[in-house]
Amino acid sequence: MQLSDFDFDLPEGRIATRPANPRSSARLLVAEGETITDARVSDLCDWLRPGDRLVLNDTRVIPARLSGARVRHGEAGETRAAMEATLTQPRADGRWAALVKPLRKLREGDRIEFGAGLEAVCVAKEAGQAVLEFNLEGDAFDAALDQAGAMPLPPYIEAQRKADAQDREDYQTVWAEKPGAVAAPTASLHFDDALLARLRAHGVAFTHVTLHVGAGTFLPVKVEDVTKHKMHAEWGEVTAEAAKEIAQTKAQGGRVIPVGTTALRLIESAARETGMIAPWRGETDIFIYPGFEFAVADALMTNFHLPKSTLMMLVAALMGHDRIMKIYGHAVAENYRFFSYGDASLLIP
Repeated sequence: MQLSDFDFDLPEGRIATRPANPRSSARLLVAEGETITDARVSDLCDWLRPGDRLVLNDTRVIPARLSGARVRHGEAGETRAAMEATLTQPRADGRWAALVKPLRKLREGDRIEFGAGLEAVCVAKEAGQAVLEFNLEGDAFDAALDQAGAMPLPPYIEAQRKADAQDREDYQTVWAEKPGAVAAPTASLHFDDALLARLRAHGVAFTHVTLHVGAGTFLPVKVEDVTKHKMHAEWGEVTAEAAKEIAQTKAQGGRVIPVGTTALRLIESAARETGMIAPWRGETDIFIYPGFEFAVADALMTNFHLPKSTLMMLVAALMGHDRIMKIYGHAVAENYRFFSYGDASLLIP
């Protein structure tokens, strides 16, 4: 299985830099077996049945992108240099791993001022990232970060425009609850309260799980033999209540449909030991590519992914390689909008 097997031609201009408004007006490609239908997210009730269960990731994106100044004191006095930091992962010791630009101009012991009373000291540099120790913790840290930080838009959007105040709302799901993600579970961005109410009235059930999406979700695959790729780890939890709800739906013949690859990866991680969904908590680096046997997910709602990405491999595992390439060919031909703020697909094997 080669990296080139997951490549496709994506014309420029297909990367959405703003989401559809209202959220549920985004287009929806429904692939069921061999049939492809062009619809809207607002039409989901036409495709979901009473008794189906949507699994939703309730992580909350933190404003993880910070701009500040490195402050250094020397014989010539104080010197300052502009720095940008994107928090990527909290560590058990309370420190944060961060992508810092320019990292080569940051030394251990340097202090960075970010504004709103938020400062950090670089305590180490490892694996191309800085380890930052902040001057605040707990609620005080959260409040200062909320003031000083910006939403960490994906690199392919950030290359076209900077995050702004509108992204505070747009890049967050309507059910976001548990802070910790530095990227949104983007398929979930298509849901609004009106759509959730219609689905509920239609007999569709919901289960919330938590996977804190890390910046590693955007890391490119750098090996030609994809089976040699090492996935980044992300923290997640499937509670006992969530596992029970999902198991009941399976037992009663309903379909379990994760909204987003993050929810799918989490529930499949929770079923790896026994082949049955179970309560689970910890870090997962599960890598799903063709040949993977799904234990829990019966279908998937997801956005359109980057060529040669691990997420392309995941949807190929679910639908079959040739089938997913046809689906993506249709999406390109029909001018679907791609990536985090783009349109959605409902993939039913």
